[in-house]
Amino acid sequence: MYTSHEDIGYDFEDDPKDKKTLKPHPDIDGGWAWMMVLSSFFVHILIMGSQMALGILNVEWLEEFHQSRGLTAWVSSLSMGITLIVGPFIGLFINTCGCRRTAIIGGLVNSLGWVLSAYAANVHYLFITFGVTAGFGSGMAYLPAVVMVGRYFQKRRALAQGLSTTGTGFGTFLMTVLLKYLCAEYGWRNAMFIQGAVSLNLCVCGALMRPLAPQKEGQDAVGRDPQALPAHAATAECAKSRGPRGRAAETEDTRAREEEAVGDLAAPAGPEKAGRAKDMCAFRLLKTVSQLTLRVRKGFWDWYAGYFGAASLFTNRMFVAFIFWALFAYSSFVIPFIHLPEIVNLYNLSEQNDVFPLTSIIAIVHIFGKVILGIVADLPCISVWNVFLMANFTLVLSIFILPLMHTYASLAVVCALIGFSSGYFSLMPVVTEDLVGIEHLANAYGIIICANGISALLGPPFAGWIYDITQKYDYSFYICGLLYLVGIFFLLIQPCIRIIEQSRKKYMGGARV
Repeated sequence: MYTSHEDIGYDFEDDPKDKKTLKPHPDIDGGWAWMMVLSSFFVHILIMGSQMALGILNVEWLEEFHQSRGLTAWVSSLSMGITLIVGPFIGLFINTCGCRRTAIIGGLVNSLGWVLSAYAANVHYLFITFGVTAGFGSGMAYLPAVVMVGRYFQKRRALAQGLSTTGTGFGTFLMTVLLKYLCAEYGWRNAMFIQGAVSLNLCVCGALMRPLAPQKEGQDAVGRDPQALPAHAATAECAKSRGPRGRAAETEDTRAREEEAVGDLAAPAGPEKAGRAKDMCAFRLLKTVSQLTLRVRKGFWDWYAGYFGAASLFTNRMFVAFIFWALFAYSSFVIPFIHLPEIVNLYNLSEQNDVFPLTSIIAIVHIFGKVILGIVADLPCISVWNVFLMANFTLVLSIFILPLMHTYASLAVVCALIGFSSGYFSLMPVVTEDLVGIEHLANAYGIIICANGISALLGPPFAGWIYDITQKYDYSFYICGLLYLVGIFFLLIQPCIRIIEQSRKKYMGGARV
């Protein structure tokens, strides 16, 4: 089983050598590592589960503000889109502050966005408080949860990421029920206020993201203890691995330590010591600011090299085609979650849907789809690309036939198909690795997630605008299905080029004979 697109982490380790020293760590693939899985599981429940249940609030906002469906849908899509789009940029915070602090700050920002949204006077207010603020906080808490699972697991990384991603399905089911109950009992404003308090649990999840302690018993390449290396040798080795900017940073840091030592030696032990205490405090403050500046600069250059240094990825035509697919695909998965609650009201199926919501059917079957498709694609006689393409065709077919269904039973069957076929997200890491190689996987996923975020940002409002024009959701799903087909055609470039190359090689081999 593989990780899904929503659970891909960015590996922000500075150097492969660091990873080697982490292998014998007792928490790798065990111990506290499973707490990382539990923490990530609850982060997925609180963030992805809440976002997939926003259709409940979307109906409330339509009744409250009497705005067009296209304009109102922007609130939910902004929150979903920004959560994904800011993913690569959150790496800057992770490199500078670490995963734990980034996740805790993200939990506070996300909770603040929910609470401020409870006082919204119009839809445009929700754009800022919920779409931007809560969305940015979600991105800050979500990415560290994924990164920490990747750092704590090596042999069982796929299993760990797969277990943590099931929180999305469980969260969608739980949050749909919770928001529906809160809106019915207390109104949507109080519901958002309560949800803001619930989102503070993201800070607890972030507090569990304990960074791996440095290994005292770790061995270097020649079997010696890295801790026993002389200070000047360690500095030289570190500077060599970091390049000119790293050497400059190390030089400045060493110079600061030397100045501190000189200051400590120069400090008199007599009555003048109390008089120079203020100078020492000022010096230490200056040293702290200098170290913080160096840390921020180093984090920025690591982030810059990790993402903008991967521009060569765009010379890979297959990867560019994959980006175009990502731009069209994710919206077709998000649109049913946003607009199904209102479609149910239009078809007078609210009573049946209250018993078991259609969005919950998608969420539950989506969990099994990830597992089953991952197992099938892992079989040696099965091509991952073929499974991936078949799941995409099944999903686009489900999008086309959904408007034709007007009973709860038929809609439930189509929603089950959407949930199962969308499990292809678990195959995306393998497909991306086939395209760009393992060394570029993290950077490539940053770009793919941005493309998915753009798709989630534009898809639901586009469907709402089409309804405002045609007064039917049928055309919304038809047009989105057609756009999804365009994305799938881009995916077909990969097997077509392979077939052409194979036939060309056979032809050239036959001509030589």
